[in-house]
Amino acid sequence: MVKHFRVLILVGLATLAADQVTKYLAVAHLTEALDGRTGLARLEGFLSERNLDNDPPVEGAFRRSTRPYRFIEDYWHFRYVENPGAAWGMFANLPEGVRRPFFHVVSLVALGFILYMYLKLTPDQVRSRWALALVTGGALGNFVDRLLRGYVIDFIDWHWRNQPGMRWPTFNVADAAICVGVGLLLLDSFLTRQPVESVTPGGQVV
Repeated sequence: MVKHFRVLILVGLATLAADQVTKYLAVAHLTEALDGRTGLARLEGFLSERNLDNDPPVEGAFRRSTRPYRFIEDYWHFRYVENPGAAWGMFANLPEGVRRPFFHVVSLVALGFILYMYLKLTPDQVRSRWALALVTGGALGNFVDRLLRGYVIDFIDWHWRNQPGMRWPTFNVADAAICVGVGLLLLDSFLTRQPVESVTPGGQVV
């Protein structure tokens, strides 16, 4: 049984770790929240600091996010954004008392469904194992954000020369893992799988 879940556990946890580490780096380098902190105080700040982009504005508070880092000018920036909703900011305007429980329930249902699908996989569905493991890690990464903060940290900003309507919604490593996983699932559904050969005690291949 442990071997059956090995890919799900290892890839899922690696994706979760990569997601949280990159979000820590985003807070450390794209905001002022950790300035002057050292050691464990930086980790504590990453876990506890809130509303660094001051959106929606809070009276008496200042925006603590810095200017975007231009990784590839006109195409790829790193920009700190707090997304209280789903993809493209959907449901972000729901009341706080509704939004948080809604996303917690949706995340848990989604994780349960992924586990159910993983249990039904056959030994030859290698791509699907990796796909579901990536989706699991990505879902866990954003779920941890919502549990800790009530929003998801996004920081990857793709756009085409700042043209209106040519900007992809800011995303994170968890979102990328989910997209890659879903892409692998679609690929697997289009490709013909060969049945796994097995040998009977009499030596016949079936």
